[in-house]
Amino acid sequence: MFKKLPGDEAHHLVSTTPDTAVVFRPAVVSTPAIVTIVIFIGRLLAGLVRLVWRHPIASAVVAVPGVIWTLYGWQWSAALVSLLLVGLTAWVLADRPSFLRLVGWRVLAWWRLVWIYRRHWQPVMIISGLGRHVRGRDYLPRIIGVRCTSWADLVTVRMLTGQPVTDWSDRIEHLAHGFGATSCRVTVSRPGRLLLAFPRRDPLAVPLPALPIPGAASVGPVEIGKREDGTPWRLKVHGTHVLVAGATGAGKGSIIWSVIRGLLPAGRAGLVQIWALDPKLMELSFGRDLFDHYAADPAACADLLEAAVKVMQERAGRFAGIQRNHIPTVDDPFVLVVVDEVAFLTAYQNDKGLKLRISAALATLTTQGRAVGVGVLAALQDPRKDVLSIRNLFPDKIALRLDESEQVDMVLGDGARDRGALADLISPQPDLGAGIAYARLETSPEPTRARAGYVSDADIRDMVAAFAADTVPLPQTDGVA
Repeated sequence: MFKKLPGDEAHHLVSTTPDTAVVFRPAVVSTPAIVTIVIFIGRLLAGLVRLVWRHPIASAVVAVPGVIWTLYGWQWSAALVSLLLVGLTAWVLADRPSFLRLVGWRVLAWWRLVWIYRRHWQPVMIISGLGRHVRGRDYLPRIIGVRCTSWADLVTVRMLTGQPVTDWSDRIEHLAHGFGATSCRVTVSRPGRLLLAFPRRDPLAVPLPALPIPGAASVGPVEIGKREDGTPWRLKVHGTHVLVAGATGAGKGSIIWSVIRGLLPAGRAGLVQIWALDPKLMELSFGRDLFDHYAADPAACADLLEAAVKVMQERAGRFAGIQRNHIPTVDDPFVLVVVDEVAFLTAYQNDKGLKLRISAALATLTTQGRAVGVGVLAALQDPRKDVLSIRNLFPDKIALRLDESEQVDMVLGDGARDRGALADLISPQPDLGAGIAYARLETSPEPTRARAGYVSDADIRDMVAAFAADTVPLPQTDGVA
């Protein structure tokens, strides 16, 4: 018991037994000064070795000029520093990416580790409740390392033994404001360790123009924009179903038209057919000549969906026992059913008969279609369950700007907002927030932030002029263009 008390607290401890005057006082053993000095020197040397091991470049920048100054004088040290600065400047001008990768980001990571994270670590951990104060001692999570990229600090942390990840995901605002960042995202790197991402700037603040139309015919993944880390945002549409949710003006059209734009060469090659449902008559009608089939009237939309179901069932009958996955060919192209505002066909449909037909067809397509090459790309504004009861049948989900924080978990799944998917905080100003989204894919459950390219009216006119599609007849269906 006494071993766990720090410092001189044991001097003030007095314990007694009930109903007796006998007093027990703990024995205090004085530590020789030489032992204290040896322990201090050992810890100092271990800290220096650890510092050099973790930050060799930063340590060399400080140590080498000091040694030269001591041995040869300050003139030689100043000359070395000047030569080093000239060489680094030339390196930056000649090949900036390699300089940042090998030197710049490492030096910045060391500086932010020392000045930002270690300096504020204890008060942030204690105030946010992530640390523990037990019997006079502070138990804190430990910083393993800091890595800097062009847009964020990535801090690897070892959690306390037995600490759940939810303790961290519930305190992302404490962490962000504690370390002077706009937000914080929590991901599990391995058992017992977390990766905290603190953005230093927003690489998606500037709107993206429409991406160039691919030169080769491919069914995907389709490049539709840029991710926060600077890599291309490629969306898989073949072999899955995608749900896009966002408020009015959030940029759902940017994602839909970017996908269509990326599939145009494959459509010309006969490997893809795009079937469009446009109940609002405002978004997809602008480029209706690009689609193999187009429907706007609710009855025609029901017919189109049921025709897609027939294609799916016919393929399933032919593929049974022969192949398990669809390979796009001219005879069996990938069919992408695009629904601009699915709520108009389900929750807001007054005709109960049409509503049942549409809901049944969508449920059938989303449960059985992707294995035979029939995918659904659906967009809606209101992600509530009573608006779209089959939202969980979409493996891949994208959340643009949403009106309420609760809607984030409705779209991306439970706990998505706690891990940093702050879709409700995306700016409502079109130039700042339109097209910015958080995507949670079947193959990567952690939400990623990205921005889709803006496809303008002029871009759509050019697409129609170059890639207008010939309408093909529907299987055993009438009344749909």
